Amino acid sequence: MTSATPADVVRRLTLEQKVRLVGGASYWTTADLPEVPAVFLADGPHGVRRLDPANGAISGADPATCFPPAVALGATFDVGLAERVGAAIGAEAAERGVGVVLGPGVNIKRSPLCGRNFEYVSEDPLHAGRVAAALVRGIQSAGVGACVKHFAANDQETERFRVSADIDERTLREVHLRPFQHVVTEARPWTVMSSYNRVNGTYVGEDPRLLTDVLRREWGFDGLVLSDWLAVHDRPAALRAGLDLEMPAPGEARVRQLVDAVKSGELTEEDVDRAAERVVALSRRAGEAQPPADATDLVDHHELAREAAARAIVLLRNEPVAGPGGDAPVPLLPLAQDARVAVVGELARTPRYQGAGSSQVVPTRLDDALTALTADFPDLSFAPGYALGREAGDDTALAAEAVAEASDADVVVFFAGLPGDAEAEGRDRTHIDLPAVQVDLLESVLDVNPRVVVVLSNGSVVRLPFADRVPALVEGWLLGQAGGPATADVLTGRVNPSGRLSETIPHRLADNPSYLDFPGEDLHVRYTEGVFVGHRWYDARDLDVTFPFGHGLSYTTFGYSDLTVAAAEDELRVTLTVANTGDVPGREVVQCYVGRDTSAVARPPRVLAAFDVVELEAGASRRVELTVPVSDLAHWSVREDGWITEGGTWRVEVGASSRDLRVAGDVQLPGTDAARPLTAESTVREALADPMVGPLIAGALEIMDEDVREMALATPVGRLPFVPDAGVSEKQLAELIALSDGSAGRIRRTAAKVLGSISARRRHGSR
Repeated sequence: MTSATPADVVRRLTLEQKVRLVGGASYWTTADLPEVPAVFLADGPHGVRRLDPANGAISGADPATCFPPAVALGATFDVGLAERVGAAIGAEAAERGVGVVLGPGVNIKRSPLCGRNFEYVSEDPLHAGRVAAALVRGIQSAGVGACVKHFAANDQETERFRVSADIDERTLREVHLRPFQHVVTEARPWTVMSSYNRVNGTYVGEDPRLLTDVLRREWGFDGLVLSDWLAVHDRPAALRAGLDLEMPAPGEARVRQLVDAVKSGELTEEDVDRAAERVVALSRRAGEAQPPADATDLVDHHELAREAAARAIVLLRNEPVAGPGGDAPVPLLPLAQDARVAVVGELARTPRYQGAGSSQVVPTRLDDALTALTADFPDLSFAPGYALGREAGDDTALAAEAVAEASDADVVVFFAGLPGDAEAEGRDRTHIDLPAVQVDLLESVLDVNPRVVVVLSNGSVVRLPFADRVPALVEGWLLGQAGGPATADVLTGRVNPSGRLSETIPHRLADNPSYLDFPGEDLHVRYTEGVFVGHRWYDARDLDVTFPFGHGLSYTTFGYSDLTVAAAEDELRVTLTVANTGDVPGREVVQCYVGRDTSAVARPPRVLAAFDVVELEAGASRRVELTVPVSDLAHWSVREDGWITEGGTWRVEVGASSRDLRVAGDVQLPGTDAARPLTAESTVREALADPMVGPLIAGALEIMDEDVREMALATPVGRLPFVPDAGVSEKQLAELIALSDGSAGRIRRTAAKVLGSISARRRHGSR
């Protein structure tokens, strides 16, 4: 292996060679120079999609294991499982000669309408960051680079090439940058992909504050930044800002543009060298990877995909219902082994297992739920009920057949979901409704047989107007190539469901926090919800929802007890006992939420601060410890331009969802919100809070009428010398502001003048 550093290599290149190095050589490869072998890049948020480098067509990709997309993997809340899936993707990538897998995506599910939500993990930044970091660790454990994307605020597909996400700094930092920050600092991805959109008017790919100041200097990112495909707007500006590699191959015109920009002084050669060195470093890193000694076991990977899919399934509802012969009410799930089962719905045999667009994987095999359920129930009957993509009214004969089959069954398993063209890269949804033909059919089935289990297939939440009418409701998401048998595993009880909602299911779209500001207008979308995204919004407004964030049922029950909360150095240690109080083994997702009753800034009642998955045999219990970094409790102070952790009492709640909190306790934190020094613009209220000044002026405020006192508290102290008859000079006020520089006697004399000023305001009734 050569001992030459990337800088040494770049010094030996001509300017034109350097410029070629910072742009792709094809759709999927970087430039290939004598000392810089090309790197193959492949889409792969949930599987490897290796395509012909000469074109970008999705068809014809090499088959690879199609694991559950991020929407499903996020619902497992299982970071260990995510890391195992990442490792399998990395192994398949290495075997196929792929140097960088273009994933995972960690954009926030700001709106359920985003057409690409199936590629994203969560509406919650902590949850998204932790699951994505696990995927990155897994992928890179195979010697293959991961690419966290789309940095940043690429939360919609409408006008994604041009739209400006207009976000206040606190919201940007706490919500939309935080999952990226977690992945970068905890998992150290090889690459980061800059997004198409603008943030506050500036294209992300041309924003030195985001690409250099925040990503590199604040977070310590030492990898390569590449563009999303065709995302570069102004290449010289992007290069200066810190965008190293433009993809795909930009062509000869771009080469000449950059060479001319250096010669004219628009760019420095150092700008080009910096990016070229990062490309060389990536090439070296990828070249060091060794393909697996043995072929990857695709059978094992299929089983891993099945395990992940089963753990992603969320049991939303499982109410007791009377038996077909009037037997005592019991839950429909798991299905009784001797039940006469009717399966209704084309999605049972024609599964939607992934979304449309650049993330599509050609699976090594594809198993459907109908086949899997038929193996468990040989006498099962099936009726498609509807044709995918058709509108209501087109399927009269199919519907009649389905109703007839349902009327003669002990239990109906009804598959419903969105058609493939409803969720896709490049376009957003306009509503969150299931196809009317499916809802109408479900109502007809319920009229003849109330014993119905609904299984959903969708990449983001859908409205569920029938939720209270069906006794059993299963959220099946998009589950990858093994989703069919995984669904059968859960329905029959071979697997006890443990998935949890990673996004709130509202009663209606209008309840969503982004409703009035999605997807924007005139190429601007305002993030008016601020930090109140997802469950934070619903909880802060105490809005009723269909199902809350974190919700999911089990075939067993769990108890929580004996909570202790302690502050230890720079983290909170939250310890409790979790017990399986039911009759079968199960997995519980333990969720810790933290909040405070009073704050200097607007806060949701609680935010997700930690989570873990606990597996317990029936009757068993375990002490569970969750750790919460105190830094995760900080808010971004626009005034201080930095992170602040408020001191005082914090409330810690642990439970099974954001609305099902079982145990709670308080903890005291010192905080980092040090008192600001007084200035002329500080209010009397702030002066009152000052440990030196406050005790000296408190007496004057106590003798005031309440309305006058409130006005006085809001007055900047710099205005006091200009109150008629106040008797306080600007010099004296300066002494008050700089108390630490004076003697106690002078402090008291100056404070007395301030008292006189406040009294004057009271006498004159200043308004």
